[in-house]
Amino acid sequence: MKFATPLAAVALSLFATTASAQAVRTEKNMSLDLANQIAAATVASCSASGYNVTAAVVDRAGTLRALLRADNAGPHTVGAAQGKAYTSASARNTTAAMLETVQKNPGAATLVDIPGFLVLGGGVPVKVGNEVIGAVGVGGAPGGHLDEACATAGIAKVAELLK
Repeated sequence: MKFATPLAAVALSLFATTASAQAVRTEKNMSLDLANQIAAATVASCSASGYNVTAAVVDRAGTLRALLRADNAGPHTVGAAQGKAYTSASARNTTAAMLETVQKNPGAATLVDIPGFLVLGGGVPVKVGNEVIGAVGVGGAPGGHLDEACATAGIAKVAELLK
């Protein structure tokens, strides 16, 4: 009987540990330093191509972490960049892929009605492995495909930090 009491206590503590481990999640997220690096690299990439853009970087919840507007970037680029970043982080997909889905799938056409969503090319998720930790959105290049190319280049500049 003396052996059964400690064994029962150990069993109960293991059950409690397993239950609490399932109730609490650990998630990777975007740091301010990483967000600033991505924003700077993204704007630099577009500037090298002659485009004056704004880059917005959001965390996994779509909350703004960094915003960088190039000299001579239009005022509308701020909202566009933030909307694209939010949309990409929220959907865990590129906004160009979402645009294609909206255009080809009538059932997805109402995605554009979700508050805060901007379904235009230029939003790219930032991933560590398969986990989305945030997104970058770009506004101001002459086409969503060019905005997306700058966002992708900005993320590529910090690839070593995303492992």
